[in-house]
Amino acid sequence: MSHIEGYYTSGEFAKKASVSIRTVRYYDKQGLLKPAGMSTGGYRLYTDSDFAKLQKILSLKYLGFSLDEIRSITINDKDHDYVGESIKLQLNLIRKRIEHLKLVEQTLTETSKLVADRQSVDWNKILHLIHITNMEKTLVEQYKDAANVSIRIGLHKKYATNPLGWFRWLYDQMEPLNGKHILELGCGNGELWRVNKDRIPSDAKLCLTDVSKGMVRDAQENLKQVRGQISFEVLDCRQIKKPAESFDAAAANHVLFYLTNLDAALTQVYRVLKKGGIFYCSTYGREHMKEIRQLVLEFDSRIVLSEVNLYDVFGLDNGEEILRSHFKSVKKEIYDDHLEVADAGALMEYILSCHGNQQEFLIDRYEEFREYLEKKMVKKGFIHITKQAGIFICTK
Repeated sequence: MSHIEGYYTSGEFAKKASVSIRTVRYYDKQGLLKPAGMSTGGYRLYTDSDFAKLQKILSLKYLGFSLDEIRSITINDKDHDYVGESIKLQLNLIRKRIEHLKLVEQTLTETSKLVADRQSVDWNKILHLIHITNMEKTLVEQYKDAANVSIRIGLHKKYATNPLGWFRWLYDQMEPLNGKHILELGCGNGELWRVNKDRIPSDAKLCLTDVSKGMVRDAQENLKQVRGQISFEVLDCRQIKKPAESFDAAAANHVLFYLTNLDAALTQVYRVLKKGGIFYCSTYGREHMKEIRQLVLEFDSRIVLSEVNLYDVFGLDNGEEILRSHFKSVKKEIYDDHLEVADAGALMEYILSCHGNQQEFLIDRYEEFREYLEKKMVKKGFIHITKQAGIFICTK
């Protein structure tokens, strides 16, 4: 066939990308790299933008992701604005893997030298090497967690109708922070402080903690240029190894409903707060994002986006009662907002990032589900999604 400007046949595409035609066809069959179109002669056609998608697929495959995981991560990659963010995420993970491989190299070198010098094996070193090597699987899991958090934050950031934004509103509830020592539990990627970086007083001291090493690393990376005194720690909030009455304030943004022993965490927070210290903890109500639950149930009644309703563990309805058993006073503030989501792909990404069984029932129906969501948007041009979130302000 004659060449069509801006398009490549499977053979041309494969040759230009230095992969086999078989590889291109395999990813097409798996639903990972669908052709941009078909020629009148029935040839699959690809565009320059498909090279970026192929690069991402190969990168994620190299980094240890399964085909199902790659499929869900790249589901919205037909949109033009994904490339920059995609490259940032890949670059972040590649850097982490380089750090990890350097650690493996160092351990192997040390072990090899010990064997050569002593003519015997140091089994403690071998056990350490096993532990270091096994970290590779954990690294992938941490990336998935961080990516999922970014997806969920991104949907709210792009389609929220409150111009202030959640993180600025949250910071407003905590001011003034001048001269205060603040402990954050479950800091995630540090978004609260990144968004408010120009508002943090120079004399405030922040101790940002998370149970995930990967999240702590992401927070450190994201807050490199943020002024102020900031320390980072991997810490379980049910065992806060800090001196009693050492913080003026503590914060837990959408964290408490994940804890298996909430009472232990609240006891620890109370212990490390100074007299009159304040604990800021945010959560959801049962109406939060209810339209998303309704949408997936209407599409397939077997889908459950979360094994546990987080607002039943610690929510806006029961949170005050739980907190009053620990703190002198508790005040509730509600954040006024809702989403108007105009992009079916972004909504799909959000749904696929949830902790339920949606992958099981959507894995072979992605395009069908996208079309279903697009039809729901036709009337208004968007889907209205309720937000019900707020914060409890607790005084010791």
